[in-house]
Amino acid sequence: MLNKQRIFSLLASAILILTTASTSAVASEKTTTATTVADWLAQSSATDWRELDAENTLYLELPTGRVIIELASDFAPKHISNIKALVREGFYRNIPIVRVQDNYVVQWNEPDGVTPKALKQAKRNIAAEFSVKLPANFAFTPLADRDGYAPQTGHVNGFAMATDPSNNSGWLTHCYGAVGIGRDNDADSGSGTSMYVVTGHAPRHLDRNITLVGTVRQGMALLSTLPRGQGAMGFYASADQYTVIKDITLAADLPPAQRTALQVLRTDTATFKGVVEAQRNRGGDWYQHPAGYIEVCNVRVPVRETPVN
Repeated sequence: MLNKQRIFSLLASAILILTTASTSAVASEKTTTATTVADWLAQSSATDWRELDAENTLYLELPTGRVIIELASDFAPKHISNIKALVREGFYRNIPIVRVQDNYVVQWNEPDGVTPKALKQAKRNIAAEFSVKLPANFAFTPLADRDGYAPQTGHVNGFAMATDPSNNSGWLTHCYGAVGIGRDNDADSGSGTSMYVVTGHAPRHLDRNITLVGTVRQGMALLSTLPRGQGAMGFYASADQYTVIKDITLAADLPPAQRTALQVLRTDTATFKGVVEAQRNRGGDWYQHPAGYIEVCNVRVPVRETPVN
């Protein structure tokens, strides 16, 4: 049987161990909290980044500059194939931006009352691709945080997405910069002849109700600063208010000298997980109450110009 002095000694040792462990955990937490996104990116390696795929990169050319869109071919292959056909037929050349709704979307399509352009291989109606069945080897990086619109959210290949593990389905989310397909009431009435970009607070209620095809990787300021339409739902009241798109081209169809070389941080890396954690628990002297929480549309996936060797 242990005497009282021995028991006291063991208790003291246990308290010391627990105190040391607790202090170490807090110190580790503080270190993580204090690590900024800039810190994580500064220590990233070349293998943490990937080049944009020229076969899935669109250049939307405005009078004010270039908007770069990356297409998510795993999520809407039929619509993306049709968009490429529309691009190569010159459909988007001189198409106007007809709608700029404050805190919502920028939309382009053929205006009402204008004779529709004749199409060659492209189609005007394609079956909706609101969600897809996920393959077994899907490289999904989940967020630990609860989401109000889906059982689980996270990222794949740099795209924000949501999943429902009960039926193994996945879909892109309506985050800032998401690119979608305009449609009428018929779910299968879209094809890419009408498209939009989310320019406001994430309208996640649209998830799985509209086909999303990708996200803007550069040039959002060119869209988000356009004059707001004064008509219903942000449509322009007259054609003289339109901003006319010069053209939309596929990067793969241009010579390398005319492309914009960008890299996206891979979302299956430890660096990306650190970036997410830094955004979830922003530290530093300015923050008094770190949220300790992040939702999928608040995660900024870093993009940079390809470094010159």
